[in-house]
Amino acid sequence: MTERTMEQQWALSHLAGGNHKYLEELFETYLQDPNAVPEEWRHEFDKLPSVNDQVRTDTPHKPIRDHFLLLGKSRTGGRVGTVAPSITSEHERKQVLVHQLGTAYRFRGHQEADLDPLGLLERPLVPDLDPRFHGLTEADEDTVFNCSNLYIGKEEAPLKEIVQALRDTYCGSIGAEFTHIVDTTERRWIEQRMESVRSKPKLSQDARLHLFERLTAAEGLEKYLGSKYPGTKRFGLEGGETLIPAIDELIQRCGSYGAREIVIGMAHRGRLNMLVNILGKSPRDLFDEFEGKSFLEMGSGDVKYHQGFSSNVMTTGGEVHLALAFNPSHLEIAAPVVVGSVRARQDRRDDPGGSLVVPVNIHGDAAFAGQGVVMETFQMSQTRAFRTGGTIHLIINNQVGFTTSRREDMRSTEYCTDVAKMVQAPIFHVNGDDPEAVIFVTQLAVDYRNTFRKDVVIDLVCYRRRGHNEADEPAMTQPVMYSKIRSQPSSLALYSQQLVNEGVLEDSDVKTFADNYRDALDNGEHVAKALVKEPNKSLFVDWAPYLNQPVEDYYDTSIELKELQQIGRDMNVIPESFPVQKQVQKIISDRDKMTAGATPINWGYGETLAYATLLKEGVPVRLVGQDSGRGTFAHRHAVLHNSKDGTQYVPLQNLYEGQPVFEVYDSFLSEEAVLAFEYGYATTKPDTLVIWEAQFGDFANGAQVVIDQFITSGEHKWGRLCGLVMLLPHGYEGQGPEHSSARLERFLQMCAEQNIQVCVPTTPAQVYHMLRRQVLRNLRKPLVVMSPKSLLRHKAAVSDLEALAEGHFHTVIGETDSSIKPEDVQRVVFCSGKVYYDLVEYRRSENITNVAIIRIEQLYPFPEEALQKALAPFRNCEDVVWCQEEPMNQGAWYSSQHHMRYVVSRHNPDNYLGFAGREASAAPAAGYMKLHLEQQKRLIEDALIYPKK
Repeated sequence: MTERTMEQQWALSHLAGGNHKYLEELFETYLQDPNAVPEEWRHEFDKLPSVNDQVRTDTPHKPIRDHFLLLGKSRTGGRVGTVAPSITSEHERKQVLVHQLGTAYRFRGHQEADLDPLGLLERPLVPDLDPRFHGLTEADEDTVFNCSNLYIGKEEAPLKEIVQALRDTYCGSIGAEFTHIVDTTERRWIEQRMESVRSKPKLSQDARLHLFERLTAAEGLEKYLGSKYPGTKRFGLEGGETLIPAIDELIQRCGSYGAREIVIGMAHRGRLNMLVNILGKSPRDLFDEFEGKSFLEMGSGDVKYHQGFSSNVMTTGGEVHLALAFNPSHLEIAAPVVVGSVRARQDRRDDPGGSLVVPVNIHGDAAFAGQGVVMETFQMSQTRAFRTGGTIHLIINNQVGFTTSRREDMRSTEYCTDVAKMVQAPIFHVNGDDPEAVIFVTQLAVDYRNTFRKDVVIDLVCYRRRGHNEADEPAMTQPVMYSKIRSQPSSLALYSQQLVNEGVLEDSDVKTFADNYRDALDNGEHVAKALVKEPNKSLFVDWAPYLNQPVEDYYDTSIELKELQQIGRDMNVIPESFPVQKQVQKIISDRDKMTAGATPINWGYGETLAYATLLKEGVPVRLVGQDSGRGTFAHRHAVLHNSKDGTQYVPLQNLYEGQPVFEVYDSFLSEEAVLAFEYGYATTKPDTLVIWEAQFGDFANGAQVVIDQFITSGEHKWGRLCGLVMLLPHGYEGQGPEHSSARLERFLQMCAEQNIQVCVPTTPAQVYHMLRRQVLRNLRKPLVVMSPKSLLRHKAAVSDLEALAEGHFHTVIGETDSSIKPEDVQRVVFCSGKVYYDLVEYRRSENITNVAIIRIEQLYPFPEEALQKALAPFRNCEDVVWCQEEPMNQGAWYSSQHHMRYVVSRHNPDNYLGFAGREASAAPAAGYMKLHLEQQKRLIEDALIYPKK
C-alpha cells in the first residue's frame, strides 16, 4: 500500500473527523498511564514506536502513527514529564542519588523479584536496591523528587512512591534483564513498557476469562491423561500449565501484526498439551496413539511426544498456519532446524524482514544452559545466511534437570538464560504461578521482536509436579522440593481463587469450565480455540509431487551443447569496472577456454556449471559452508572480490533478468547448528538445491546428532522428506587423522530402506550430473557426497564439454582404458574415489595389463545391476579385489562387501572378493607423511600385482 493511499484511508477512517479530539486525549492519557485506557486501545498504542527515542519510519499505517507521536511529543516536549526547575544544591545532590537508585533497579531489580512459585529460591538482598545504599534515608521518603528519567506517568513524586513504583515494576512477578543491551533505544523501549504499567497491566474481564479457560484446558488435559493412562510416559506439563495461555497469546499477537506462519520447536515436556490445546490435534487421535496405533503407514514411527503437527488458526489479523516441528530426544537440536525452516518459508514469501513467518522455540532450563547448540543458534541469529528477524524463546524452567537441581551442579551462571546475553537479547523471567504476568511478558516479547527484529527470551519459572516422567519417583533425589510441591496449589487453583475473590467468577463456574472441557475430551472433540476447520491450503508447503517416487539410478540430465556453452559464457562475464586478483583472473580466463572446448573441464568449473544450468532451468540454489564462496581448496570462486575496494560480485546471481535466487554464504565456524539449519531449510523448500559443505569431511563429526536423528532417519521416523546435499571433502593426502576421512563408514552403517544416497564421484562430469539429478528428479533423499581434495586440480580428473552436455550420472564406471583387453584380465579391482587415479597411475607405470579397474560411484543405494554389467566383459577373471584408502575397519569394506560379494558370485561362483587397503586402525589416517606414503604404496601394490610375487 502506498503512503498516499494510507493517508487517504486515514482521512476517511473513524479515527478522523469528530473522533479526532477524543483520540488525542486518549493517547495523551496512555502516555501518562497506560492502564487508564481501555485494553484494546492500550494494545494498539503498545505497538507504536517509542515516543521518547528514535522513531521508526518503516512501520505499517505510518501516517496514523506519526500523528500520535506528534501529539505525544508536542505535549511532553519529547519525553514523559519535564525537568523540574532549579532547586537547592542539597536537593540536587539527592536528586542525583534518586536517579542512581532508579538505575540500580533497572540493572538488578530482577535479583529480588518473586520468581519461584515454590518459594525455595534463596537469594541475598541486593544492597544497590536499598535507598540507604545511595545515601537516602527515611527522612527523605516524603520528599518530592523529579522522576522524569522514569516512565511512571508523573513529573515528580515522593521518594517512597518512586521506590514503590520501581519495586512493583522490577521486583514483583517479573524480573527483567535488559541493561546488557547496548542500543539505548531498545533499553528505553523496555523501560517505558514496563514502568508505565508497573509490569502489571489491567486485563479486561473477557481477557481474564479467556486466560482462565486456557489454564483450565492445560490442567484438564493432564488430569484426563493421568487418570486414563496412569503410569504411562507423557512428560506432562503439570507445574508449568501457564505455557498454554502464553503460547495462545503469542499466536494471537503475532497474528495481529500480520504474521501468516509460526513454526514452533520444543522438546517433550508439555508437547502433548501443545498438540491438543494449541494446535488442535484431535484428542481421539492422541488416545489412539496411547493405545498403540501409528499414523505413519511405513517406517519406524516415533513416540507420541516427538511427533510434529500442523494446523491453521484464526487471529484478529487473519489466518495463521502453525507448524510444530518433529524432534528427537536430543532436546535443543530441534531449535536450529526450526529456524532453518522459518528462513525457507520467509524466502518463499519474499519476507526478508521476518514479518510474515515467526520462529518460536520452547526450551527446558537445564538443556538451554547446558547444550552448546543453543550458543551456536544464538550466534547465527543476526548473520546474513541465517537471520529470520528474531526468534521468540520460551523456557519451561522446572528448576531441575532430570535429577540435578543444586545450582552449583546445574550451571556456572546465575540464570539458565545467561547465554542469551551474548546477542544482547532481553530476558524476561516470570513467575509461572502469576498467569497475568505471563501474558504481559508474552505481549512484551512479541512486541519487542516485531519492533527490533531480534531474539527475545521468556524464562517461565515454574516446577515439575511429577518426576522426569510419570513413572519416576522424584522424591528420591529432590525430597525437599517435592515435599513442597505436594502441598502446592496448581496455577489454575490459585488463579481461579483470585478471580472468585475479585468477583469475576463464581465457585460454580470453576467446576463448570472443568466439566465442559472434560466432556469435550470424552467426546473426542477439538479443544483448541480459533482452530480453522477448512484451512487455507496456500499456507502449506506442497510435497505432493515428491511423494512415493521410485529410486532409480538413471535420470536424464543432459542439455544442448550450444546452450551449455552460452550459459558458460554468461557465467564468466565480469564487469569491466571490477578488477580481481591476478590468480582469480587466470581462473576466469581458463574457464573461457573450457567453455569454448579448447581445454577440458576441471572440477570447479564442472560443479559451477551445474548450478548455472539449474538456475537457467528455474531452480533456486543455496550453498552454505565455512569457505563456500571461494571453496576451501580455492576451486569454486563463486564469489569474486574486487581487488581495489573488497566489494563482492557473484556471477551466478547475474545470469539473466528474473532468474531464481542463488545464495552462497561463508558460514561462521559451526557444524551442528548450521547443518541443522540447512536440514530445516531443505525440508521446507523441496524445489531448491540446498547444499551444506564441510570445510573438511571430518568436521561433520561435530554435527553427528543432526546426521543420526534427522538426515538419515527423519523420513522413517516422521515421514519427513529432505533433499539436502552434504559435500564432505574426503581423501588420503598425508594430512593426518583429522583431514583425511569424512567417516564414510558411519554413513554406510546407517544406510537402510533407501533412506539416503552416498556418492563418491571421480570426474567433473559426474559431479555435474549428480547435482543436477538431485533436484531435477522428484525424488527427495539426502545426498552424502565424499567430495575430493587433490582431484580438484588433478590433471587426469577432467571431463570434456560433451560429457556434461550429453551424459548422465553413472552409478558405476567400468574400465575405460582401451589398452586393457577383457580376455587378458585375470583380476578386477573395485574402488571408489581418489584412489582410482593412484591405481591407474601405478598400473601404467608398471605396464600392468591383466588387471581391470571398475569405479563404484554410488555406494548407496548400491548399484548391483550396474556393477554386474561393468564386470560382465571379464570372463577370464580369476579374482576380484576391493581397494580402499581407509583402514579395513573403516571406509566401505564392512558395510558394502556383501553387495559386492553378491555381484561377484553371480559373475563367477568361484571368484573370491579380496581386500586391499590399510590395516585396521583406531585413527582414521597416519599423521606422518613417510608412513602415509608407505601405506599408500603397499595398498596399491596389493590391489594391482596379480598373481602375487
